Parts: sequence; C-alpha cells; structure tokens
Amino acid sequence: MTRHVVEFPQVDPNLLISSPRIVAVANQKGGVGKTTTVMNLGAALAERGAHVLIIDLDPQSNSTSGLGIDPSRARLTVYHLLAGEAGIDEVATPTAVPRLHLVPSQVALAGAEIELVGQEEREGRLRRALTALDGGFGYVLIDCPPSLGLLTLNALAAADQVLIPLQAEYFALEGLAHLLYTIQLVRMNLNPRLELAGILVTQFDARTTLAWDVLNEVRRAYPDKLYQTLIPRNVRISEASSHGQPVIVYDPTCRGAQAFRQLAEEVMNR
Repeated sequence: MTRHVVEFPQVDPNLLISSPRIVAVANQKGGVGKTTTVMNLGAALAERGAHVLIIDLDPQSNSTSGLGIDPSRARLTVYHLLAGEAGIDEVATPTAVPRLHLVPSQVALAGAEIELVGQEEREGRLRRALTALDGGFGYVLIDCPPSLGLLTLNALAAADQVLIPLQAEYFALEGLAHLLYTIQLVRMNLNPRLELAGILVTQFDARTTLAWDVLNEVRRAYPDKLYQTLIPRNVRISEASSHGQPVIVYDPTCRGAQAFRQLAEEVMNR
C-alpha cells in the first residue's frame, strides 16, 4: 500500500484549544458512514489547522486501515488503553496527514466488552483515559462500533457531543429514535454534559426521489439538529479508504472532498 505524505498549511495559533472537543460518531446501524465521516472530517479539520485525535473504537479497525496503518502491526491499541495497560499519549499514533493522530484498533478489541463486564465503572474507562490527554488536541473524534454495547457506552460517557451519520435510505429513521433515547439515558446516568451535535445525512444521491424524501423527513423531525452539509454518494470516497488515505488527500477536488471540507467548517462554527 502506497502512502503519500501531504503538507497542509501551518497551524493557526488561534485554533489551539486547551480542552479538546470530544465527539462520538455513533449509530447502531451499520453501513451508514461512521468510519468514513470520522476519517474525512478529522482530515478536513486538520487541514484547517486543528490538531485532531481519532479513536478507533470499532474492532473491525476500518478507521485504522483507512488511514494507512496496518492493525496487525500496531504495538499499542485502544484495547491496551481500555485495559489500563497504556496511557493515551503512548497509544496515539501520528498519521501521514499533518496534525492528525490515531488511536488504532485491532480485532482483539472484540473481547474487551466481555472482559470489561465484570469490572467496576466499566462504562468510564475511556473517559478516565482521556483525562490524561496531552499534546494540544482541539478535537477528539471517536469511531463507534455498529451497536449500543459497552464500547459505544464508553464513547458516549467520554464525549461532549454525538454526531449521528444517517444514510439517505428507507428505514433510516427507524433506529434513530432508539439511539436518541440511549443518549438521553447516558445523559441522565453517566454523562450530564452530553449533547447532540447534529445529524449528518450521508450517501446522498440527489438523483433519487427516495433520498430527498428521507432528507425532508429528517428536516421535519429534527429541524435544528440537521447539518446543512450533505455527504454525496461518491466513488472517490470509497477509493480513498482502500488506498489508506482520506479523500481530501486522495482527490482534493472531488465532490466528496468538498463536502467534508464544508462539514468541517460547520463543525468548527457550531
């Protein structure tokens, strides 16, 4: 796999944030674009001068491989972080994208939920680990697994906000109410500061009536929580991941790259 090192503009000192903004990207439904959103939003924020840390909390390790890091070669991963065997600054790994770091994952994380079940304060492992975070990060983006299990609860307990990717397809809203209810329970019992950052419509195909119907339904149901940015169905986004790169590096001028830059601007301005 060929990895290209890119050079972004020098960091704007005004973007250095003493306390990072922690965003969990979550949806219990698979295939909605969680990993794609995390990788490309992180790269777009870094391009704009922010220091970004991505935490791959999914045992499938797609954020890890999608950023050009071989999960099988990672010496320390998020598994060691949750197990208390390594600190956050030991596990954070630089990527080829300037100002973008990654806490990698690997398949061993699948057993972490079973191991954590019998431990005290099992939902707060990630939150405690992030209290020791150093390095001037402005944003921490957490790629959650497609479930509402213990790993996702750790992400929600640690986060300030939740970003929900929503695929522009039939039944898209079915699981959304359940996720929002879970967020409410986490706010009541584990993390009172947790907020909904917004709902992001992904894989949007403007040529289909169905995509517009789903978009209009989301607008009616959650008018104040919908991002204006629509992530298009774009083959260059998928190609970029297979090359271990964010799309803004792989093809900076494609529609997908432009959409994630627009999303980064929205996220920074909210």
